Amino acid sequence: MSATPRRPRPILGWREWVALPALGIDRIKAKVDTGARTSALHAYDVKTHRDASGLEVVSFSVHPFQRDAHRTVRAECPLIERRWVRSSDGKRQLRPVIRTRLRVGSAEFDIELTLTTRDLMSFRMLLGRQSVRGRFAVDPARSYLASSN
Repeated sequence: MSATPRRPRPILGWREWVALPALGIDRIKAKVDTGARTSALHAYDVKTHRDASGLEVVSFSVHPFQRDAHRTVRAECPLIERRWVRSSDGKRQLRPVIRTRLRVGSAEFDIELTLTTRDLMSFRMLLGRQSVRGRFAVDPARSYLASSN
Protein backbone atom coordinates (compact mmCIF):
# COMPACT_ATOMS: atom_id res chain seq x y z
CA MET A 1 0.00 0.00 0.00
CA SER A 2 1.60 3.27 -1.07
CA ALA A 3 1.04 6.56 0.64
CA THR A 4 -0.67 9.33 -1.29
CA PRO A 5 1.90 11.96 -2.19
CA ARG A 6 1.51 15.17 -0.24
CA ARG A 7 0.71 18.25 -2.27
CA PRO A 8 3.39 20.88 -1.79
CA ARG A 9 2.33 23.87 0.27
CA PRO A 10 2.34 27.34 -1.30
CA ILE A 11 5.35 29.39 -0.22
CA LEU A 12 5.15 32.77 1.47
CA GLY A 13 8.00 35.22 1.78
CA TRP A 14 8.89 36.96 5.04
CA ARG A 15 6.59 39.83 3.99
CA GLU A 16 3.42 39.67 1.89
CA TRP A 17 0.55 41.83 0.71
CA VAL A 18 -2.67 40.48 2.21
CA ALA A 19 -6.32 41.56 2.37
CA LEU A 20 -8.88 41.58 5.18
CA PRO A 21 -12.04 41.84 3.05
CA ALA A 22 -14.57 41.68 5.89
CA LEU A 23 -12.86 44.71 7.47
CA GLY A 24 -12.80 46.67 4.21
CA ILE A 25 -9.01 46.40 3.89
CA ASP A 26 -8.15 45.50 0.30
CA ARG A 27 -4.40 45.61 0.79
CA ILE A 28 -2.08 45.73 3.79
CA LYS A 29 1.57 44.71 4.08
CA ALA A 30 2.09 41.95 6.62
CA LYS A 31 5.26 40.57 8.15
CA VAL A 32 5.11 36.78 8.24
CA ASP A 33 6.50 35.98 11.69
CA THR A 34 6.63 32.32 12.67
CA GLY A 35 8.14 33.39 16.01
CA ALA A 36 4.88 35.11 16.92
CA ARG A 37 2.05 32.78 17.96
CA THR A 38 -0.83 35.13 17.20
CA SER A 39 -1.44 37.54 14.33
CA ALA A 40 -1.74 41.23 15.17
CA LEU A 41 -3.24 44.25 13.43
CA HIS A 42 -2.37 47.89 14.04
CA ALA A 43 -5.54 49.49 15.39
CA TYR A 44 -6.36 52.69 17.23
CA ASP A 45 -9.47 54.31 18.67
CA VAL A 46 -10.42 50.83 19.90
CA LYS A 47 -13.75 50.76 21.74
CA THR A 48 -15.95 47.91 22.91
CA HIS A 49 -19.69 48.01 23.43
CA ARG A 50 -22.71 45.73 23.37
CA ASP A 51 -24.92 45.68 20.30
CA ALA A 52 -28.74 45.49 20.38
CA SER A 53 -28.66 41.71 20.88
CA GLY A 54 -26.21 41.99 23.80
CA LEU A 55 -23.19 40.74 21.84
CA GLU A 56 -19.91 42.45 22.77
CA VAL A 57 -18.37 44.10 19.71
CA VAL A 58 -15.17 46.03 19.15
CA SER A 59 -14.90 49.02 16.84
CA PHE A 60 -11.56 50.37 15.72
CA SER A 61 -9.70 52.34 13.06
CA VAL A 62 -6.79 51.21 10.90
CA HIS A 63 -4.29 53.11 8.77
CA PRO A 64 -3.53 50.23 6.37
CA PHE A 65 -0.44 51.85 4.83
CA GLN A 66 2.73 52.81 6.65
CA ARG A 67 3.49 56.53 6.73
CA ASP A 68 -0.06 57.33 5.52
CA ALA A 69 -2.30 58.75 8.24
CA HIS A 70 -4.91 59.98 5.74
CA ARG A 71 -6.38 56.69 4.51
CA THR A 72 -8.40 55.32 7.38
CA VAL A 73 -10.58 52.23 7.53
CA ARG A 74 -13.16 52.00 10.34
CA ALA A 75 -14.32 48.50 11.24
CA GLU A 76 -16.48 46.69 13.75
CA CYS A 77 -16.41 42.98 14.69
CA PRO A 78 -17.64 40.71 17.42
CA LEU A 79 -15.13 40.50 20.26
CA ILE A 80 -13.95 36.90 20.63
CA GLU A 81 -12.04 37.44 23.87
CA ARG A 82 -9.33 39.50 25.51
CA ARG A 83 -5.96 37.76 25.56
CA TRP A 84 -2.65 38.40 27.28
CA VAL A 85 0.11 38.71 24.67
CA ARG A 86 3.81 39.33 25.19
CA SER A 87 4.86 42.09 22.79
CA SER A 88 8.21 42.31 21.01
CA ASP A 89 9.57 44.48 23.82
CA GLY A 90 8.79 41.73 26.34
CA LYS A 91 5.83 43.46 28.01
CA ARG A 92 2.50 41.70 28.50
CA GLN A 93 -0.57 43.42 27.05
CA LEU A 94 -4.23 42.50 27.35
CA ARG A 95 -5.50 42.76 23.78
CA PRO A 96 -8.92 42.40 22.15
CA VAL A 97 -9.16 39.43 19.78
CA ILE A 98 -11.33 39.29 16.66
CA ARG A 99 -11.87 36.65 13.97
CA THR A 100 -11.91 37.78 10.35
CA ARG A 101 -11.27 36.57 6.82
CA LEU A 102 -7.71 36.79 5.43
CA ARG A 103 -6.83 36.60 1.75
CA VAL A 104 -3.22 35.91 0.79
CA GLY A 105 -2.51 34.99 -2.82
CA SER A 106 -5.30 32.66 -3.92
CA ALA A 107 -5.96 31.35 -0.38
CA GLU A 108 -8.72 32.70 1.82
CA PHE A 109 -9.49 31.58 5.37
CA ASP A 110 -10.46 32.85 8.83
CA ILE A 111 -7.82 33.96 11.32
CA GLU A 112 -7.73 35.41 14.81
CA LEU A 113 -6.18 38.87 15.13
CA THR A 114 -5.22 40.78 18.22
CA LEU A 115 -5.68 44.55 18.00
CA THR A 116 -2.80 46.71 19.21
CA THR A 117 -0.95 49.92 18.47
CA ARG A 118 1.89 49.20 16.04
CA ASP A 119 2.79 52.83 15.26
CA LEU A 120 6.46 52.29 15.94
CA MET A 121 6.62 48.98 14.09
CA SER A 122 7.61 48.65 10.41
CA PHE A 123 4.50 46.63 9.50
CA ARG A 124 0.83 47.37 10.17
CA MET A 125 0.14 43.66 10.46
CA LEU A 126 1.93 40.60 11.78
CA LEU A 127 0.92 37.20 10.42
CA GLY A 128 1.70 34.73 13.21
CA ARG A 129 2.42 31.02 13.04
CA GLN A 130 -1.12 29.91 13.97
CA SER A 131 -2.33 31.48 10.72
CA VAL A 132 0.28 29.92 8.44
CA ARG A 133 0.78 26.52 10.13
CA GLY A 134 -0.30 23.66 7.88
CA ARG A 135 -1.20 26.03 5.03
CA PHE A 136 2.09 27.50 3.85
CA ALA A 137 5.82 27.08 3.90
CA VAL A 138 7.79 30.27 4.61
CA ASP A 139 10.98 31.30 2.81
CA PRO A 140 12.60 33.90 5.09
CA ALA A 141 14.99 35.01 2.32
CA ARG A 142 12.24 36.09 -0.10
CA SER A 143 9.36 38.59 -0.22
CA TYR A 144 5.97 38.92 -1.88
CA LEU A 145 5.67 35.35 -3.18
CA ALA A 146 1.91 34.93 -2.62
CA SER A 147 0.97 36.48 -5.96
CA SER A 148 2.91 33.71 -7.71
CA ASN A 149 1.28 30.86 -5.71
